[in-house]
Amino acid sequence: MKTTIVQTPVYKDQTVTIGAWLSNKRSSGKIAFLQLRDGTGFIQGVVVKNDVSEETFQLAKNMTQESSMYITGKIVEDTRSPFGFEMQVSDIELIHQASDYPITPKEHGTEFLMDHRHLWLRSKKQHAVMKIRNEIIRSTYQFFNDNGYVKIDPPILTGSSAEGTTELFHTKYFDEEAYLSQSGQLYMEAAAMAFGKVFSFGPTFRAEKSKTRRHLIEFWMIEPEIAFVNHEESLEIQEQYVSFVVQSVLDNCKLELDVLERDTTKLEKIKAPFPRISYDEAVDLLKEKGFDDIEWGEDFGAPHETAIAESFDKPVFITNYPAEIKAFYMKPVPGRPEVVLCADMIAPEGYGEIIGGSQRIDDLELMEERYEQHGLTGPAYKWYLELRKFGSVPHSGFGLGLERTVAWLSGVDHVRETIPFPRLLNRLYP
Repeated sequence: MKTTIVQTPVYKDQTVTIGAWLSNKRSSGKIAFLQLRDGTGFIQGVVVKNDVSEETFQLAKNMTQESSMYITGKIVEDTRSPFGFEMQVSDIELIHQASDYPITPKEHGTEFLMDHRHLWLRSKKQHAVMKIRNEIIRSTYQFFNDNGYVKIDPPILTGSSAEGTTELFHTKYFDEEAYLSQSGQLYMEAAAMAFGKVFSFGPTFRAEKSKTRRHLIEFWMIEPEIAFVNHEESLEIQEQYVSFVVQSVLDNCKLELDVLERDTTKLEKIKAPFPRISYDEAVDLLKEKGFDDIEWGEDFGAPHETAIAESFDKPVFITNYPAEIKAFYMKPVPGRPEVVLCADMIAPEGYGEIIGGSQRIDDLELMEERYEQHGLTGPAYKWYLELRKFGSVPHSGFGLGLERTVAWLSGVDHVRETIPFPRLLNRLYP
């Protein structure tokens, strides 16, 4: 019976064959212990000299790291194993003997590992992070599909900017100027006017010369947009969504969280509702915490977000930022036009902003004023203005950064480990 490692518990006390790679091994006299992986998981294969042919035992002892094979054996329960099972090997068919594999069990520097990212992905911890990433994506689709959203794919090449052109990658689109998308939001607003509740999931690009542990040049965003929904209703959707994703990871990634030594007691507290503080209250809180130089009207940096998050054990919404530091399309707070109906969701444990969202301006005259203030002239933005001309309605939306969310739930320090092939300020390889 040919199967995979993740399916082996189904075949307890039965003999199966697995296509696998050797991630590590050790031997003690007449027993060889093979650490096997097949992409679905990891399992130990035990080769006892007296139970196999001499050829098989010598093969087990001489196989090199990352050699590939078909390996056959009996699946038995093993309470000492994190996986709970091991294989009692009876036969090995070598497919390819690897040589001089560069990533050995010893310590390697980060730059070395990043240069070998195509191989580093095979390691147990990187495998666990990617499985958690996959679960976040899977549960995202489940949440929005179950709640009646339609997935719409916005373009990656655009003729306009969602939030200003200073941090965009410029390119030529035949004889026109174009940009790599920094957000699909404007297009999702158009889609919401057609389908009511929509979401997108795709790559976005920021030409931001940042080297912090929270920044990537290319990253993935989940961007829902909902018609007939106000700001407060949007916040409720956001906290329900994040709570659902966290619970899905806790339920379906127990082994991966254990591999990463993640403190899951902190994640178990992540249930809606989440606390909310206004930008005004956040400034006061920062001053109380010793940030004397922060002034009203300034944006918050990573140290500020971390300090605010320390006061809560759940994600916290910071609401109603000054209009001057937010995007042109955000609706002003009624009676207080200097601030807007927006919120950033700040993750606990120092992981920073994972969601930014707002209620959008739905009034044509006000949007025309914003166009004038921000110099949004020319045909590239004409279609976006027309959304306010033809059946405008109150609507809200938000964007969740996948990699920051993966970092938070996995407990890893840097977002470069949360995407298969990171694009950083000085890295376009591999």
